[in-house]
Order: sequence, then structure tokens, then C-alpha cells
Amino acid sequence: MPRPLPTVLVVDDEELIRWALDQSLTQAGYRVLQAASGREALERCSSDSVDVVILDYRLPDCDGLQLLKQIKEIDPEVPVILLTAFSSVEHAVEAMKQGAYHYANKPFNLQEVLMLVEKALEAHRLRREVRALRATQGAPHSVERLIGESPAMQSVKALLRKIAAGPASTVLITGETGTGKDLAAKAIHYSSDRASAMFVNITCSALPEALLESELFGHERGAFTDARQQKRGLLEMAAGGTVFLDEIGEMPRTLQAKLLRFLEEKTFRRVGGLKDVSVDVRVVAATNRDLEQTVQDGKFREDLYYRLGVLPVTMPPLRDRTGDVTLLVNYFIDSFNREFGKHVQSASATALSQLEAHHWPGNVRELKNAVERAMLLAEGETLTVDTFDTIVGRSAGSQIFQLPASGVNLEHLERDLVSQALQRTSGSRTRAAALLGLNRDQIRYRIEKFGLEVGRRDS
Repeated sequence: MPRPLPTVLVVDDEELIRWALDQSLTQAGYRVLQAASGREALERCSSDSVDVVILDYRLPDCDGLQLLKQIKEIDPEVPVILLTAFSSVEHAVEAMKQGAYHYANKPFNLQEVLMLVEKALEAHRLRREVRALRATQGAPHSVERLIGESPAMQSVKALLRKIAAGPASTVLITGETGTGKDLAAKAIHYSSDRASAMFVNITCSALPEALLESELFGHERGAFTDARQQKRGLLEMAAGGTVFLDEIGEMPRTLQAKLLRFLEEKTFRRVGGLKDVSVDVRVVAATNRDLEQTVQDGKFREDLYYRLGVLPVTMPPLRDRTGDVTLLVNYFIDSFNREFGKHVQSASATALSQLEAHHWPGNVRELKNAVERAMLLAEGETLTVDTFDTIVGRSAGSQIFQLPASGVNLEHLERDLVSQALQRTSGSRTRAAALLGLNRDQIRYRIEKFGLEVGRRDS
């Protein structure tokens, strides 16, 4: 079956111009539609599949910029080439800022217009391929790929499906550390009609206030000392997609007000900017803090809390997900087999029983670290109780560390915990950090802070 010809819509109130473009484009192998007014152009775009629009800047019934915006509302991806008189080049440049692909001056050169149409079609094709590639890459993050068959997870997955299929309202994901709030955010994005656009993740506690504002909203040239050129923020970069604000409870109050304005008006100003920027993104926020208490403490805006929580999602702790530990362990074994080049088949029934019974204060993240360590230590095809011994202890639900009966000094306690972790792991910083739920920099800092001797100085 022959492929359909690319369709070009020519919008101009001058019949001679429409005829000349129709003849040239048809001869070049395009299907051509004509419109003599803005109203007719919108009807064509709504009722037919259009690949490129050639648009006259001045039409009898509407302004070219206004029509450009309306065409983009019907099809945000369609390339629009603007035809303009020489005196209106500034307007054409403004139109390009509003989404036009390019412009040609009147009187125009037919070969120049044909070349612009060809380039516009190629750019449109590449965008479609990028969208398809992003959608394919995002498939592992869909709701269906979330691991868990417990009633708690089945309930969460059903809610995520509804959110993904609905309008792009804000979402607030809460839950303990390590419960998979970031995975839930990705599942919403990649299961929605925004999957082909970008998913942008930013941790609110990772940057100072000034940098966080610039990362989110962008800045204009000269806005501050090092702002040598204009920079688009993550909200603009994720246009049509999703912005995930992790650890939202750590966002400074001054930025909370700006975020609230964006959520309510869908517009913001870059740092140092004077013009409002409008962008369509879905905002998903997450926190492991009790935001209601944070609001009562005066550290988080009450109006922003309610605005974010239009669609609340609570990720269940692993201790409430009966049966999911075994599913997760098997998944992690397969994953680490590929990563480490090992051939572990499974965990023993006794090991799985103890893992299921463990409290897992660090939730899925802690379990993943436990399986990773076990895989690195394993010598056979089965992960045994002994392999997990330093992780969950000899008895189900046992505690690795014990608090002193009285006279607790937090700094001394912290030193003792780090020291015990290093002793249990024969001085391995990596394994000690994992036992304590720390990263490499955090364990290194505490070792130096307390002047602890380390027998093995691994990375």
C-alpha cells in the first residue's frame, strides 16, 4: 500500500499566491490544501491531517500570531512557516518565539519555500521518532511494571492508573524513605499521554535556594553575576511532560510562593525576567515528611500543600506488603545477575522467610541494598541465611543495633553505630554505609569526623 503524500496547508487571502504555491508543491510531490481565511484554516486543521502549514501573517479576519496560537492548540507539533512582508520581519521573529518553524519574506522565492517545507517535514519526522524512542525507553517505568501483588500495592497501582489516564492535575506522593515514590512518579508519567515528552526530576534539598530557583524557572542574561546568557529552566524543558519535585518539604518558603503561582496560573517569570512564560507541564511532588505537621510548624505554605495534594498517593511501607518481599528479591536477583555477570538462581526458603519477617525500616531501597550485598558475597547459586546474616541478623525481625539503657548522647551514639557497622563489615566502607543507609560520602565524612580506624579502605 503506497504511503500517503505529506499534506501542506496554504493559508493566504491572495488567490494568486495560493495558486502558485499549490502548483509548485503539487509538482514537488505534496498534497495541498488551501484556505483563504483564518476561520477556513482552523476548519482544515480540525478536519484533516496536516503535516505543514504555510501561513500569511496578515489575513482579513484575524491576526497571524493569533491564528498561529490557535493552530498550535489543535496540533502542537505541526510546523508553521510564516509568509510576511519585509516590514513585518520583527513580527515574524516574534511568531517564531511563539512556535512558528520559520518565515519567508514576500515576495518570496518558490524554491526557498519548497526547501523550508522539506526541512520542516524532516524536523517533524525526527520529533516523532524521538517521541517514539522516549516512549519505548519509558516502558519499564509504566504502572504495570511496578512490582507487587499485595493488596496494598494493588490499590496503589489502581490509583496510579486512574491518575495517569486523567487530566494533568498535580500529584502529591507521600511515604517513608525507600518506598518507591520516584518510581510511582515515573509510572504516572510513562503511563499517561505525556510519555513521549520529558520526565524531569529535581531534588529540592540538593541545591541552595538561588540555584534551585534558577534550575526550576531559568534566568535571563545578566540576572546575576554568572548569568552570561539566557537559560531555560526545567519547567520549560519539560513542556508537555512531567516535572518531579522530590523532597518538596525542603523547598524554601520564598520559592513555595512562586511554585504556587505557577500551579494556579500556569505561568512564571525567569529569574531577572519581566515577561510571563506559559508552559504546560504536570507537577508531581513527593516527600517523606509529615507535611501537615510542617504546615503547622510554619515551614510550609498551607495553600501550596492543598494545591499539591489534589491527587494524593501514599506509598505503603514494605512491612505492610505481605508477600511482595519474595517478588522483589527474585527481581533484584535477576537484575544483579545481569549487572555482575553471576548465575544465582534464587534465595533459599529459610532466607526468604526471614526476609519476609524483617521490619525493613529502609523499605524497598534497604531490601535492594541487602540483595546487592548478598549477590556480591554469594559463591553458589543460592542465597542462604548465612549470606544475609550481617543484614537481618540470625533471628527474624532482629535489630542490628541496640540503644543504651540511659544517658543517650546522640553524637556518641552516632560514633558507636558507625564503629559497629565497620566492625561487622570488616572495615568495608561500602557495606558499612549500606547497613546504616548512608552513601559513600556520608560514611567517609563520619569516619573522618570521629577519627575511626578502618582496616580495609575500599571505595
